[in-house]
Amino acid sequence: MEDWIRLGAFFAIFATMALWELAAPRRPLSQPKGSRWLANLGILLIDGLAVRLTLGAAAIAMAIHAEAAGWGLLNALDWPSWIEIALAVAFLDFAIYLQHILSHALPVFWRLHQVHHSDMDFDTTTAVRFHPVEILVSLVFKVGLVAAIGADAFAVLLFEVILNGTALFNHGNVRLPAKLERALRFFVVTPEMHRVHHSTDPGETNTNFGFALSIWDRLGGTYRQAPALGHLGMAIGLNAYRDGAKLGLGKLLMLPFRQKAAENRLGSWERDKT
Repeated sequence: MEDWIRLGAFFAIFATMALWELAAPRRPLSQPKGSRWLANLGILLIDGLAVRLTLGAAAIAMAIHAEAAGWGLLNALDWPSWIEIALAVAFLDFAIYLQHILSHALPVFWRLHQVHHSDMDFDTTTAVRFHPVEILVSLVFKVGLVAAIGADAFAVLLFEVILNGTALFNHGNVRLPAKLERALRFFVVTPEMHRVHHSTDPGETNTNFGFALSIWDRLGGTYRQAPALGHLGMAIGLNAYRDGAKLGLGKLLMLPFRQKAAENRLGSWERDKT
């Protein structure tokens, strides 16, 4: 049942974003859409297969086990269920924000994460462009978090739906009315906010790490309002990978294992500018 809920929400939001991008695109695409979508959706299918054959629904299974064993902070409390669910979702979102920072800061994780950033355009399919090894590492991290906080199964499922939905939304190549975008940005990560994170300028790439809630970047000092060159002038992707013909599905799967690695890790931009 959980799989059908996640898949149903994913496809509904994906279809909505894809149609929105056709109706009101924010930026013109620089690469052929067909080849990019083939690579991005192809890696999504591989990710899904890798998860299915390995850890599967481990996060929800851990939530059920943790509740039965009394593990985790929330299982030690006797608060109303809606408060515990809200706290669990907020904590998991904060933990993913921290994990995202680490994926830029640590070279071994950056090698995996640069697959996501190598996309030279920014649309809703960029949200699913993650190397399968990174997906599995993230899932292991999530399982540990669920055990530590004692999140119940419904909270984990709700968080998964929110995380997938907001990722598809905030990677969307869509135009929002300026006033509405500013209002939304106080609460959630908008496409205009997250697009800065995909700039080729490392000083901009290392900002706006949030996925769902925008507050973590503000509290963590990683928030940036807009790119220096504006949203239409900024370049998307990584300076080390500017040939779209070399970023097909097979190349993306091998990218973390190449000797060359892009330098957009935290703390590296001073070196890049010298």
